[in-house]
Amino acid sequence: MTTAATLSATGRPSPAAWRIIASASIGNALEWFDLVVYGFFAVIISKLFFPAANDTVSLLLTLGTFGVSFFMRPLGALVLGVYADRVGRRATLTLSIVLMMIGTLLIALMPTYEAIGIWAPIGIVVARMIQGFSAGGEFGSATTFLAEHTPDRRGFYASWQVASQGLTTLLAAGFGAGLTQWLSPEQLQIWGWRIPFLFGLLIGPVAYYIRTRIDETPDFLAAGPSETPLADTFSQHRTRLLLAIGTVVLGTVATYLVLYMPTYAVKQLHIPQSAAFAATLVTGIVQFLCAPLVGHWSDRHGRTGVMFTSAALFLVLIYPLFHLLAASPTFGTMIAVQIVIGVLLSGYFGALPALLSDLFPTRSRSTGMSLAYSIAVTIFGGFAPFIITWLISATADPYAPSFYLIFAALVSIAALIGVRRRLGLR
Repeated sequence: MTTAATLSATGRPSPAAWRIIASASIGNALEWFDLVVYGFFAVIISKLFFPAANDTVSLLLTLGTFGVSFFMRPLGALVLGVYADRVGRRATLTLSIVLMMIGTLLIALMPTYEAIGIWAPIGIVVARMIQGFSAGGEFGSATTFLAEHTPDRRGFYASWQVASQGLTTLLAAGFGAGLTQWLSPEQLQIWGWRIPFLFGLLIGPVAYYIRTRIDETPDFLAAGPSETPLADTFSQHRTRLLLAIGTVVLGTVATYLVLYMPTYAVKQLHIPQSAAFAATLVTGIVQFLCAPLVGHWSDRHGRTGVMFTSAALFLVLIYPLFHLLAASPTFGTMIAVQIVIGVLLSGYFGALPALLSDLFPTRSRSTGMSLAYSIAVTIFGGFAPFIITWLISATADPYAPSFYLIFAALVSIAALIGVRRRLGLR
């Protein structure tokens, strides 16, 4: 069996360690890839599955459907998070990847509104709900799996959850840039948008194969299964749950702001779609490279310090960044803004998975983490593209996306202060 001592005996990850990282991160990568692709192609999907007389209404319906699936996340967190604490981390990871593949397959093959009428948007909603249920337990279970295999280096190893999101942002943006460059608008609308979803299906079997051949975590085996993880979370760890939700807010809002940026660039700045996707590639590269470094730093110097610094910089810089982007809506400016956002996001999000795992004891860790992450993502992240679109429409202000991120930064800064003062975590 792969043990924590084996993984942390050397400074560099061993082959066994990379198998642990791959098994936990690849499912999160598939989840994020599908989410990013759906957001990137929201304009096309809105026309094919949610046609309306007004383009803005059509886009809002699509982004609303993007958010509706997030209502399933708390339910998925309850069911899969409890399942992980009662049965085991490995069984939950295997189940969640199967559910994610089913949702992706439905979206990839769904006929359009023109072909089957109202059943098309209903089918998309059902697929997104299945994905939302799976995602509700995926992050918490996978992060718990990483953290419990490597308790003395959980910052570095758990940060690969974030790095995997950066890699899939890179892949999704690459698909977006390539398809919009190589295909005509008609080809893209008829069949081209389905290609990334079909590619996502290729990841699923690999993840399933790896996850069926991994060992349970040493911490779970030592602590044993819990019969009442949900009751324990709400009766004994309410404060920890609330603070965990607060710390996730900025991470999820900033993440979904990145997801929304190509739509914002096309709709508000009139930057060519291929250039908007290409600029977003930069954020994925930055996140993939920086998140593990931040995780490693947090193992040595603490989680909350680097997170607080990134949150404060978000608070101060995000409005000037959007002011710069609106004043000079060019490809070069967008790349510069995306680099800054990517660095700040990595600085905050890179240490977050380990902090969440520090907040909860082993016997209710997956339940607590899954609930905290899913509740925050559902309330603040899932509807972020919808809220940002509405803010821009209601205020006619191109800087409106920054307002929502400023709010998120204030919430998470308050939560980090609570983590340090109430729980003494650094």
